[in-house]
Amino acid sequence: MARKTTEGAAEMSDNTELQHLISVEVDGVLSAVNQGATVLDAILSVNEHFPHICFHPALGPIQTCDTCITEVNGQLVRACATPAAPGMKVSTSGRSPDVRMEALDRILHNHELYCTVCDNNNGNCTVHNTSMHMGVEHQKYPFEPKPYDQDNSNPFYRYDPDQCILCGRCVEACQNLQVSEVLSIDWERDHPRVVWDDDRPINESSCVSCGHCVTVCPCNALMEKNMLSEAGYLTGMRPSLWESMVHLTKEVEPGYGPIFTVSEIEAQMRESRIKRTKTVCTYCGVGCSFDIWTKGRKILKVEPQMEAPANQVSTCIKGKFGWDFVNSDNRLTTPLIRRGDEFVPVTWDEALNYAAGRLAEIKEAHGPDAIACISSSKCTNEENYLMQKFARAVIGTDNIDNCSRYCQTPATEGLKRTLGLGGDTGSIKDLAMSDLVMIVGANPAESHPVLSTRIRRAHKTRGQKLIVADLRKNDLAKRADILLHPRAGTDLIWLSAVTKYIIDQGWHDSAFIEERVNGFDALKEWLSTYTLDYAEKETGISKDVLIETAEMIHNAPTMSICWAMGVTQHVMGSETSTAICNLLLVTGNIGRPGTGAYPLRGHNNVQGAGDFGCAPTYLPGYERIDDEAVRAKYEKAWGVELPKTTGMDNHRMVEEIHEGNLKALYLFGEEMALVDSNANHVQAAFEKLDLFIVQDIFFSKTAEFADVIFPAAPSLEKEGTFTNTERRIQRLYRVFEPLEGCRPDWQIIRDLANRLGANWQYEHPSEILEEACGLTELMKGVRYGLLEGYNSLQWPVLEDGTDTPHLYTDGTFPFDDGKARFYVPVWHPPVLEPNEEYDLHLNNGRMLEHFHEGNLTYRVEGIREKTPYPWVEVSEQLAKERKISTGALVRLVSPYGAVKLRVVITDRVSGHELYLPMNTPKDDEAVNYLTSSYHDDVSHTPAYKEISVRMEVLESKGPSPITRRNFRLGDPQPRPGVMVELKWKRADYEPLTDELPTADRQ
Repeated sequence: MARKTTEGAAEMSDNTELQHLISVEVDGVLSAVNQGATVLDAILSVNEHFPHICFHPALGPIQTCDTCITEVNGQLVRACATPAAPGMKVSTSGRSPDVRMEALDRILHNHELYCTVCDNNNGNCTVHNTSMHMGVEHQKYPFEPKPYDQDNSNPFYRYDPDQCILCGRCVEACQNLQVSEVLSIDWERDHPRVVWDDDRPINESSCVSCGHCVTVCPCNALMEKNMLSEAGYLTGMRPSLWESMVHLTKEVEPGYGPIFTVSEIEAQMRESRIKRTKTVCTYCGVGCSFDIWTKGRKILKVEPQMEAPANQVSTCIKGKFGWDFVNSDNRLTTPLIRRGDEFVPVTWDEALNYAAGRLAEIKEAHGPDAIACISSSKCTNEENYLMQKFARAVIGTDNIDNCSRYCQTPATEGLKRTLGLGGDTGSIKDLAMSDLVMIVGANPAESHPVLSTRIRRAHKTRGQKLIVADLRKNDLAKRADILLHPRAGTDLIWLSAVTKYIIDQGWHDSAFIEERVNGFDALKEWLSTYTLDYAEKETGISKDVLIETAEMIHNAPTMSICWAMGVTQHVMGSETSTAICNLLLVTGNIGRPGTGAYPLRGHNNVQGAGDFGCAPTYLPGYERIDDEAVRAKYEKAWGVELPKTTGMDNHRMVEEIHEGNLKALYLFGEEMALVDSNANHVQAAFEKLDLFIVQDIFFSKTAEFADVIFPAAPSLEKEGTFTNTERRIQRLYRVFEPLEGCRPDWQIIRDLANRLGANWQYEHPSEILEEACGLTELMKGVRYGLLEGYNSLQWPVLEDGTDTPHLYTDGTFPFDDGKARFYVPVWHPPVLEPNEEYDLHLNNGRMLEHFHEGNLTYRVEGIREKTPYPWVEVSEQLAKERKISTGALVRLVSPYGAVKLRVVITDRVSGHELYLPMNTPKDDEAVNYLTSSYHDDVSHTPAYKEISVRMEVLESKGPSPITRRNFRLGDPQPRPGVMVELKWKRADYEPLTDELPTADRQ
């Protein structure tokens, strides 16, 4: 069930691998490599500088550069594509050095070496390093400019065909790693080049600006624009002088050796002013980690590393390019106190003293339960731990919650009911290796982009099967082997019908159920209602499709299920989540690699906020606050008496404000005024508070209602840890000092607590983490030192540092008898079904480019340029009925409010279903002015997805809200990859291996 992540773990892993090692002789030296390795792997084990320009470990063999050609048993072969076999004799001498030099000369024919004045001369340019290690002195084939201009159309990166060596790394990354399928090489041209779509400018193509291509480029052909003229000592000169320096560099060369010497010195000089700092992404729950390159407060680039456990070299537009908000002129940089209708800047002491004094007055007058705290899914584990400790140990109330209440609490409930632990059962690697992935009510391509790349890649390159159930034809729905389109709010019905059919056919895993799960008979009895006929009638999905779905599940050796807000944000989110877990248990798809339950966490640290106790039911580690022994443990550790009654969640807090019982609210890192359901109702509550303390990096909509505002620091300005959707705890490092006047959230909470008598002595987040984890059983072995660099731990973590990448592999579950439990759900029909007045169903969710309400991403100029505002998606059928076209301006009205947006006509939605992205900071576009206060009975999660509206047409036509720079207007061109065979067939290509004689090329 667990593995070691310390040095001992590596030894255990090595001992296991010894059973699968083979021996290869490389230049007379025996090399032991894993079975399935390549000759290149064997060579690199004895010679780390052996050339291999086009090969990248994230991409595999591409075979375009020929620089890794070597002799194997006397034959010249490409080492990257030749499997290692026992007894092989590999020689990197003999004929092969001349062949490799010829290959490099051909590459340099396409690339102008001017390293000293190149922004990419930073020690990691593959072409530079290879040329230097191979001892290139002269260019055999002089560089010739290509007949193409640079493409500078994308706001984030540029492509220079003159520097492109046609290695195809970018194409392979786009086609088979990211699987956006935008890039290809046109080998038919006189001068081949990389093209976007059907040869469009980058910014008019289907490029999603994920940055994969830039990250894997081995030279300076693809570069981040922030790097240009910034990285080198000589690269910031005016263009005409820079060009002169390039020519001078070429003219004075006595050979490349001295040039490389100078460029190496210059590259080392750059290290003194370019800082590289590892961090963890502040956006979605995938938990990408990477190095951020900075010069002063300028962000030069984001460079993901193969060591990054969740993403390796992958990023999305936000993680790669979405950081400009950190230096925004709109940052809050001084505390503010409301005086009348104005906010007045004050000192930190004045603001903290005022807030503490008012909290103390309210506590004295009305008791501690008149105060509540809301923590943040975007801030660190340490800060979340302190916030719940502040509520319980300083204020003396259990009124503490976080925004997982809005999305993930129903999934956690379903998991805990059936399996025992409230987290993903495996890792992103398990999704990639599953034989079948089912996605229910989730849109990973836009909400969890890097995770979706692993599914797309497995589906395209490995034949993984894909079932998608959604109201909207999103990216993965278009790729699905089976697409289910249920009526809104009926997922439990078809899931239960499929489960019943599997049992009726005898396809359930009876041995697994008998040995590991309780409650099967009760589940079978409950399922009797859920026949295929009933499901077809209630969901609109045909019986044939449901049977096909059941058959695909039955035929798959392993299955994983992902779900998200399309399931959880309903009145029966907890019940549908439970039905998903029941289906996984029935089929035995729990506790094995490539299987499991994956409720995709939406925010970077929504998992961590729950893990560290920011909910009224649980203390850190999901230890129940109503357990006397648990409470006694924390009382002893904290030296206080804890509240004995379970407090309010954030939904209940709003109602208690309206009822006059909740007087003060302390909130940090959340835009509750726009993201909570029924926004008008929520904002009206804020106006009634006696004291509202808001802590944020921007003056948000929520801050408009505050009495005290503390200016906080974003993730790049602090240290700590985040926990991603895989239960993976990762460390982030401080990239910048906080802007003058700003402070990390943990320091603000500490200082406010101390003004209320706490006497907290924390000086670093490491002290907070180790206190928190030391009190839990779930994370007892987590220590800051084990999280150095790219190291991570997935809970549960035992006291000795053993962590758990995949849960339940030992067959036991954290219940008294060690067995999982089938749990009988309760069906609730959706609320607010369309009626005569509100005749349309409004669905909502995320869009790729922006995050949540957009307080961060709309401050990134390049993202705002590509997607300046949201839109409402309307079906072709509805557009015809209402006589509107793309660009029409409409008002959507629900019983709770109204918004106004322009329309996009699309086949992504059908019938009378609409789709509105949630990503906007503007009142007249924000979907939560339309949502209600109806909620899941168990979790109190609002029914965001159950909205009925009417549409009022204000203008029947107008400008399209999707600009020509938007990837949705592109025309992707799926390819199997680089298609190097087309290069080999060119008349001007002379083979360098013994594998394909010239006469045989057709």
